[in-house]
Amino acid sequence: MATPSCPNRCRIVPLPEHRARFEMDGQERLAWYHGSNYPRPFFYPLRGPNGHTLTRMGHPGAPSHEHHRSIWFAHQSVAGRNFWEDGKGTVIRQRQWLCYQDGPSEAVMAVALEWMDGNHPKPLVEHELIVAVQPCGRNETLVELQSTFVPTAAQLEFGKTNFGFLGVRVAKCVSAYFGNGVLADSAGRLGEPAIFGREARWVDYSGTVGTSVRPADGGITYFDYPENPGYPNHWHVRGDGWMAASPCMQAALVTTRAKPLVLRFLLHAHGGPLNAKVARDLASRFARRRRMRLVRAPSPHVQYAVERI
Repeated sequence: MATPSCPNRCRIVPLPEHRARFEMDGQERLAWYHGSNYPRPFFYPLRGPNGHTLTRMGHPGAPSHEHHRSIWFAHQSVAGRNFWEDGKGTVIRQRQWLCYQDGPSEAVMAVALEWMDGNHPKPLVEHELIVAVQPCGRNETLVELQSTFVPTAAQLEFGKTNFGFLGVRVAKCVSAYFGNGVLADSAGRLGEPAIFGREARWVDYSGTVGTSVRPADGGITYFDYPENPGYPNHWHVRGDGWMAASPCMQAALVTTRAKPLVLRFLLHAHGGPLNAKVARDLASRFARRRRMRLVRAPSPHVQYAVERI
């Protein structure tokens, strides 16, 4: 009688209420929410090595920023429509999940998203999101995000704005203003005034998370990818705990059905303060990492798989 194989180290677990959890060695590292009770999907939480969440839902002091939901995709000007703030009549919906792929070294999810402007029955943009979550170092986590934006029209403009495409709202105690966090970039600059609007290959937010009884240092390094438009990108950062690469900060981007816009980013949930050498090494590894693609699965009972090109 055949002995069943052990479960993979890296797994995706679908959950009730339109969620999916990424697990490493049975422990949650990241979760995906895509229910229609929110205007767009998001990831929450992203956990550090000690289990503390490194991100938060919403701004610590400004209720007008409830759209800052941990880690999320959005853009303030898509063919003139605002997909960034809440209450603008626009929504981003998950049409369906395509692939949940467990593995010994990474767990991979692929989903089909639709950007709806509220005026037309078909979406402005079809967004294929592939996410690979990997264990790294001492219980640390890498989150690789690859987005392909396909307009339903022949072409579409993502307008000039600071706001888009991937936002990260760090935990309150990790922010520079509300906690003891330090904002740094690949050029060695520190703090919002030095980094805002400047080009960098990566930006990091690190501070103390947890409680006074169980404190732990940790943070998130956010990497741009060399083939992204505008690399190295200009960064929209704030001392209140916000960071995002801004491919459209200097100019609009036009994408077409024939040549869709592809963006790749990497997040490193690490312990301790920023280690610049580790960040440089990860940036080099990410630059060499092959793009992912969705393919028809060769095995029965599975429709799609994700492979590296």
